Amino acid sequence: MDLSSEQIAELRELAGSRHVPAVVALRARVVLWSAEGRRRKGIAELAGVAPLTVDRCKSRYAERGVAGLEDKRRGGPRTQVPPRVRARVIALTRMSPPADSGLSHWSTRTLADHLKRREGISVSWHYVARIWREENLKPHRSGTFKISKDPAFAEKVADIVGLYLAPPGGAVVLSVDEKTQVQALDRTQPVLPVAFAATEQRTHDYVRHGTTNLFAALNVATGEVLGECKPSRNGANFLAFLKKAVKPHAGKEIHVVLDNLSTHTTPGVKAWLAKNPHVHFHFTPVGSSWLNQIVRHESRLRRADSPKEDRLMSKV
Repeated sequence: MDLSSEQIAELRELAGSRHVPAVVALRARVVLWSAEGRRRKGIAELAGVAPLTVDRCKSRYAERGVAGLEDKRRGGPRTQVPPRVRARVIALTRMSPPADSGLSHWSTRTLADHLKRREGISVSWHYVARIWREENLKPHRSGTFKISKDPAFAEKVADIVGLYLAPPGGAVVLSVDEKTQVQALDRTQPVLPVAFAATEQRTHDYVRHGTTNLFAALNVATGEVLGECKPSRNGANFLAFLKKAVKPHAGKEIHVVLDNLSTHTTPGVKAWLAKNPHVHFHFTPVGSSWLNQIVRHESRLRRADSPKEDRLMSKV
């Protein structure tokens, strides 16, 4: 088999390349060995293939060149279900079931049955489940919402969000809240730390130490949280904690985001604010404590009997 110097160089590069399939590199070597004058049987033994394979490689190269050494591209898999059916499954999943169906939400079986009876589309519930997984659809889940009745809702939201995104130069923004009736729990045995081939473990039972009231302040800029427990929640305890929270920031303008609890507007608190004009209160809209970032931190305490709670309560 006679080859030009350019063809030999091209085949050698292909045979030694790490970026082509191994079978393609092997076929290139077979053609090179043939060009060197090696016998058909010897080439088959070197390559570990049948003699007919050697003949096939040589003929494919002679007909199509290097492209003949590559595998023929196979056609893609047949589309079993038309794209419009998939689109219809996704669309129905994102809508509530018809009122006359008596369903509160879709399941894979009820959706497949609805498509067959109402629209003449026959798909299995397995197919519906696969689409839900691929599109991350979870129609069985539901959430809650609450509409604030505060007439100054928009203004208060803009004020607080503005503090979070662009606080006044050099000012400190503190997010303050109280979490009442926090259960002080303790495990009956010390937590076993992570060990080789073993996860962290804790006893399933615990000892109750009553309840406490957690006062917390989050520095929005640094993420630092100051917490303190009090036996009761009242104006005096709130003011004592507030003084402790603002003390590290003496000499700076301090903006405090908090909710509309009566303990935040007692005469004692108002008198202290009058003496400390560098401290400014920003109240969240009524029914919108979710604007207060410390509330998100406190939500971890609500996840009862969790590893995070154990660590948090041990610090409290």
